[in-house]
Amino acid sequence: MKVISTSPSFAKYSDHPVVYLKEHGFEVQSFPADVTLAELKPHLADADALIVAFTEIGAELLDCAPRLGIVCKHGVGVDNIDLAATRARGIWVTNVPNANKHAVADFTFALLLALARQIPQANALTKGGEWPRIFATDAWGKTIGICGLGNIGKQVALRARGFNMRVIAFDFFQDQAFAEEHGIAFVDKDELLARSDFITLHMPLTDATRNFIALGEMKKMKPGAYLINASRGGVVNEADLFAALADRVIAGAASDVFETEPLAEHPLFALDNFIATSHIAGYTDGAVNAIGEHCVENIVAALVRKVRPENVMNGL
Repeated sequence: MKVISTSPSFAKYSDHPVVYLKEHGFEVQSFPADVTLAELKPHLADADALIVAFTEIGAELLDCAPRLGIVCKHGVGVDNIDLAATRARGIWVTNVPNANKHAVADFTFALLLALARQIPQANALTKGGEWPRIFATDAWGKTIGICGLGNIGKQVALRARGFNMRVIAFDFFQDQAFAEEHGIAFVDKDELLARSDFITLHMPLTDATRNFIALGEMKKMKPGAYLINASRGGVVNEADLFAALADRVIAGAASDVFETEPLAEHPLFALDNFIATSHIAGYTDGAVNAIGEHCVENIVAALVRKVRPENVMNGL
């Protein structure tokens, strides 16, 4: 049996996931993240499993892989995988929702603090020979609004409590028990926008969340508020974000994700009140190792042990 990986971080810090697959009778082929379908096609006919990060998995690719039994997302979001097409073909689709929650929550808070204290600006000016006195804003005691109080959003909330922040949240599916235990108030979207000093986004990209934050929403935010997107590109309307930041409708924003990735340039990159990172929130050694282990365990479960894998995302 054969496994194809196009995830750039699969087995990056440990070869144990590859060893585990080989011990269970699998050959492993790895390709770069930007591999094209034309380049993959010659290798798909005898592929039994795919491990993917950003590769688009649609009907055309699936038609080239008649033996395919499982697609494992090396991460959380499955918006690059055609769930209906895989379901129609009886192919499992799994993700790993918990393995990188601490890494992403840490990174979210790093972006929040970088915005509040203008750390990138201070770094650039100091290295440029200046000795700036930058008067920024506090995080301590402020109000944070978390959109998407799931696995990652909950971890952001716990970190926020360490900064004595008031935590409010919006979610389509409310975990009232967690909120009550940790003193979190669920509010509607407009109230969250109006009250929050910092807004963090932790939502999948769906029809309901596309353009969840557009210019209308930003105009409802405080002029001194900051927006952090560590979820998916497309949840924030990027053209509207540029307009809002350029006109100082809000104080600043940071995004680890973009609607089109990878990016070499973007109008937002020219703004001094915008922080951009390259979809790296979940990239720590511990998180990557855990994600890889979970992927290969699901492959062995589905194809060797013939049992249902964990975290099936396409309704099979």
